Amino acid sequence: SHALVAAMSGIRCILSSSNDDNMVGTMAINGNLWLGTVLNALLLSFAGYGSGSGEVGTSNGHMKLLDLLDEAVPGVGTYEDFNTIDWVREKSKDRDRHREITSKSKLSTWALLQSVSDAFSGWLLMLLVGLSSGALAGLIDITAHWMTDLKEGVCLSGFWFNHEHCCWTSNETTFQERDRCPEWKSWAELMVGTPEGASAYIINYLLYVCWALLFSLLAVFLVRAFAPYACGSGIPEIKTILSGFIIRGYLGKWTLLIKTITLVLAVSSGLSLGKEGPMVHVSCCCANILCHLFTKYRKNEAKRREVLSAAAAVGVSVAFGAPIGGVLFSLEEVSYYFPLKTLWRSFFAALVGAFTLRSINPFGNSRLVLFYVEFHAPWHLLELVPFVMLGIFGGLWGALFIRTNIAWCRRRKTTRLGRFPVVEVLLVTLATAVLAFPNEYTRMSGSELISELFNDCSLLDSSKLCDYAERDPAINGSESGNELPDRPAGSGLYTALWQLVLALIFKVVITIFTFGIKVPSGLFIPSMAVGAIAGRLLGVGMEQLAYYHPEWSMLKGWCTPGADCITPGLYAMVGATACLGGVTRMTVSLVVIMFELTGGLEYIVPLMAATMTSKWVADALGREGIYEAHIRLNGYPFLEAKEEYAHQTLAMDVMRPRRSDPALAVLTQDDMTVGQVEELVAATEYSGYPVVVSHDSLRLVGFVLRRDLLIFIENARKHQEGVVSASLVLFGDHPPPQPANGPPPVKLRSILDLCPFTVTDHTPMEIVVDIFRKMGLRQSLVTHNGRLLGIITKKDILKHMAQMANRDPDSILFN
Repeated sequence: SHALVAAMSGIRCILSSSNDDNMVGTMAINGNLWLGTVLNALLLSFAGYGSGSGEVGTSNGHMKLLDLLDEAVPGVGTYEDFNTIDWVREKSKDRDRHREITSKSKLSTWALLQSVSDAFSGWLLMLLVGLSSGALAGLIDITAHWMTDLKEGVCLSGFWFNHEHCCWTSNETTFQERDRCPEWKSWAELMVGTPEGASAYIINYLLYVCWALLFSLLAVFLVRAFAPYACGSGIPEIKTILSGFIIRGYLGKWTLLIKTITLVLAVSSGLSLGKEGPMVHVSCCCANILCHLFTKYRKNEAKRREVLSAAAAVGVSVAFGAPIGGVLFSLEEVSYYFPLKTLWRSFFAALVGAFTLRSINPFGNSRLVLFYVEFHAPWHLLELVPFVMLGIFGGLWGALFIRTNIAWCRRRKTTRLGRFPVVEVLLVTLATAVLAFPNEYTRMSGSELISELFNDCSLLDSSKLCDYAERDPAINGSESGNELPDRPAGSGLYTALWQLVLALIFKVVITIFTFGIKVPSGLFIPSMAVGAIAGRLLGVGMEQLAYYHPEWSMLKGWCTPGADCITPGLYAMVGATACLGGVTRMTVSLVVIMFELTGGLEYIVPLMAATMTSKWVADALGREGIYEAHIRLNGYPFLEAKEEYAHQTLAMDVMRPRRSDPALAVLTQDDMTVGQVEELVAATEYSGYPVVVSHDSLRLVGFVLRRDLLIFIENARKHQEGVVSASLVLFGDHPPPQPANGPPPVKLRSILDLCPFTVTDHTPMEIVVDIFRKMGLRQSLVTHNGRLLGIITKKDILKHMAQMANRDPDSILFN
């Protein structure tokens, strides 16, 4: 424009002066007239105005200056800690960004390449998440296996070998004693020279307890000192974050580092916990950190949560070696928003994670988990009765565990016990180690125990669970190949059964006190161990029943003498599924995970029967799974999609302000000053404020977030000349005329949400709750005949639902 040319000419004339005094004199003579002309000309030319309008004033110049600065105000559009994101706004931002990229891609080849790169970035991010999660899972598996064996002894040929790997290369290992080789020495052999005797037993016992205490002490110290968020399972918090809640640092680099290290230490200490749940947390940490490499995920909280949903699938994939089960787990159990695009990317990321873990081969058996098994004997229809019994047991155990564990965790939060987390961890570890060592089934790790219980006995097995007495081939048929017919239990099997009964009691009790302590602690393996023990006991009982009473009507025509009728390992697997389902209330994903573990299609029906039975029984005793119960215990604002709203209340019954409360805090669109706005914000703690035309009409204009308001005003004070407390704050599109000598106004229309979600005061609350769930709202304004009455936030709904369920409404802690 002509104004821009004239302005630039004036600048060149002044800058070309060789004498500094002349320059100062010229600027002093022209004064503010010259500066105002230049700035106005520049701004109007950027804004697309011509120079001939003749309506350029000082105040308009200031307003244009602020509009120019609005686009780069740091912090606007972000959220404070322990707040809920605005899903609608985030999705709208992403649509606008995508629309802009698409329109620019038609203009040039470089813009087209940028568009292709933007579309491909999601798949690249999934590849990186899968690779990093698979690599970390392999590292955790190898290290935990080695440190678990370190409690019992050391490999002389290389201290970095665990017990199994140490004896692989030995030429002196027999099949009956495959775990004994000259290269592996117990601590008693190194100290007193003999593995047998009372002194050797005591030394091994003491060192087992000392190693366990050392590992747990290191774990709880690292968590306390460097990353308090690294404790626990992490799945309740992941569910809350995926619903839109902000917890700064929960998925940060320090949490990832400390969680990885302390997870190995906690599992190696022998505590009754698993690594599968925390692996979901580790994968989500990897995803959150990698999101910062891509702009569209770094700057959009909703897009980032799509990546975290896929990362949760990767966590289960690398923990169980079940990629499809991981995707279904994310869809069924943890995700809040799961579009079809996220399903495809979750599948790809889970595939990459499983492939990476398979390439590392942490267990040396070409499998992704330690307890992979394959059953070959078919099951009979009548076996559904004991399978359903295992489902009932799993449901009862799940309900019992949730109630007792939540009661204990609540006691920890409300008493002095919570002030001494290190002492609690050490006491639980001491009790676990002292009671676990005498029993070989509690001494071994949870994964090894499940592998032992899932095992289908063959002719080559030397386990006590496969110690059967010899049978007379002339009477009951002959054995062929590697298949074993049902046989009478031997003395070793009876001893193993008694040890399993004691192990079951021990696991049931100690897991209640272990889950929730201040170290990384998963629940999958302990729950599966409890169910596997119960299932193996029932399976052996059914096997002996079939052997001693083949003439019973229920067994006739099914179990002939000399046949392999009952597979106790299958009962253990069904029991593990039932107990895990009773605790977590998983259904489809759990069956698929267990199916991928066994590789047998024919066992899906028993697994489904046990899973549904356990869920029905557990739901009859309590509607919440363990993760939902811990979310409610911690007071997170999580609106459970599975919970039905069955009360007949209206929006006016829940909204604030109530009749006894002060009037609703609102901002007006064009007659409040900066000082008045700052006073209102300082006097209240709300996360946002409705903007109305005036206090008299209360006609709604929009909604502005507290954080955006404060950041924008602070930015205006720093970068816009003349802004003082008396400056007007303008939200309107057509501001009123300003006095020529008054301070410049601050235009805030760019941060105003012009389409806030509203409901009328007579809207049923069941509809309001459904809207909040499906749209991910953080608040909704309530109107009556177009006049603003109040506001409903997610916290108000949760408090109201708690009150209607006769629970403490103040248990909802966060806004």
